[in-house]
Amino acid sequence: MALRNIVKKGDEVLTKKCRVVTDFNPRLHKLLDDMKETLLASGGVGLAAPQVGVLRQAVLVIDTNQEGEPVIELVNPEIIAREGEQEGPEGCLSIPNLWGIVKRPQKVRVRAQDRNGEFFEVEGEGLTARAFCHELDHLSGVLFDLRAERMLTQEEMEELYAEQQEEE
Repeated sequence: MALRNIVKKGDEVLTKKCRVVTDFNPRLHKLLDDMKETLLASGGVGLAAPQVGVLRQAVLVIDTNQEGEPVIELVNPEIIAREGEQEGPEGCLSIPNLWGIVKRPQKVRVRAQDRNGEFFEVEGEGLTARAFCHELDHLSGVLFDLRAERMLTQEEMEELYAEQQEEE
């Protein structure tokens, strides 16, 4: 496993549509392993392949509703069901230090393949649902700032961070 560089906004790879994964081989496994190491080191809750410069439909999301840090690997994912609505702050490893208010479903169901090509479905709620939607947007070349109702100021971000610290 190896840490990969996270691509920042302005790099064209973040605006391109990703290709479907057809080869479930050691190269894909290495990509997923490297993405996991990179995600865990980043402090984020999700990472998509284009964020490490690879135009393939592969995403990792930490299920925030589970104990520990179970990382869900999603290859060729698609959202097959949405329920409810949530609105809140969202950020991105590819757009550091910026946050925006984004509306997302409260709950989603995703159909994907695992690293060996087997199909499965997984549900996410709250932050996990937000992460699924955010990361799947990356596969279509869409960054969260395009979906944001508005971007937060530095003062609003500091207030939000202080509130989160008080809750913990």
